[in-house]
Amino acid sequence: MRVSTLAPPRADLSALLDLTQRAGSDPMLAQASTGNSSAKLNGILWVKASGKWMADALRDDIFIPLPLAEIRECLRQGVDPATEYPAASLETAMHGALPHRVVLHVHCVNTIARAVRADASDQLGRLLRGLHWQWIPYVASGLPLSRAIEQTLSRRPDRNVFVLGNHGLVIGGASAEAVEDLLADVVRRLSIRARQALPADYAALLEISTDSPWDLPDDDAVHCLGTDIVSQKILAGGFLYPCQAIFSNATSADLFQPIPYYDLLDCPSIRYCNRPFLIVEGRGALISKSAQPSELAMLSGLAEIVQRLDASAPLRISDRRRGRGHLRTRPLQLPGACRSESLSHKRWCQLG
Repeated sequence: MRVSTLAPPRADLSALLDLTQRAGSDPMLAQASTGNSSAKLNGILWVKASGKWMADALRDDIFIPLPLAEIRECLRQGVDPATEYPAASLETAMHGALPHRVVLHVHCVNTIARAVRADASDQLGRLLRGLHWQWIPYVASGLPLSRAIEQTLSRRPDRNVFVLGNHGLVIGGASAEAVEDLLADVVRRLSIRARQALPADYAALLEISTDSPWDLPDDDAVHCLGTDIVSQKILAGGFLYPCQAIFSNATSADLFQPIPYYDLLDCPSIRYCNRPFLIVEGRGALISKSAQPSELAMLSGLAEIVQRLDASAPLRISDRRRGRGHLRTRPLQLPGACRSESLSHKRWCQLG
């Protein structure tokens, strides 16, 4: 199968580019290369390329044109289009399955903070009342997710808002403008006030980072991972969502556990040299000078999410990463939590 070389009407593609750039430039909606968007124009599916940042939509060539009929034929045959078109987003199957002319998928911080909860469906039912929305319990990205959405649409063809468990938000519409308006409404409804964390101990962090491979993060909000006890208890339970593991290249949640301050005064560059960041107990966080922008963006997004979860939140959470991009889940019980939900027979898969 070959990628199409047909050019779309410039005005139509410009609307998609503008929407994608605005969504991708908002760290509350997208972090690093997470999220994707698409438009169906004259039989061509224009979909974001794998690994590209939505924020670059106006300055880089981030979209790939694919023959929509071939994408949908792949779906009918049970073939994941991402295997036929490896340069395209891992979520190409989902974009092909959705009937909407324009589709936007974001890793909205407020949405994820609600979608990791075991009571997400009940909460969302109240908050999104009046919208044509659907809760999709966690399934792996790619063909499994597209099938879950197809099953929903076979029963409820009017759905245009999909909240993905432990994953994010998908919105479809007739135009980029309609999608952006609906996105604004959903984001407003799902907004959560972030918990106020204790300030970082900058003197201690500077002491640790002097003559070391570590530096202070540009985003001060990241320090909550070291100073906020509720955030630490949440992260001690495991991974909240797949990208937390994927972008940190972590095989367990140990990377997100705070390290005692005095342990870091004893040759931290030797003991922790391979880590992209350090969470310093009671003090804040430090970033490796060699850390990639994607790792920094992931960490900022994680900090925003955990600051929107309280100690009584019943969470669906994963305790480890299994193989390439796979996670096994278990219950999490925080002090005062009313309940938790086990997902021990589900696995999380790498997002595109």
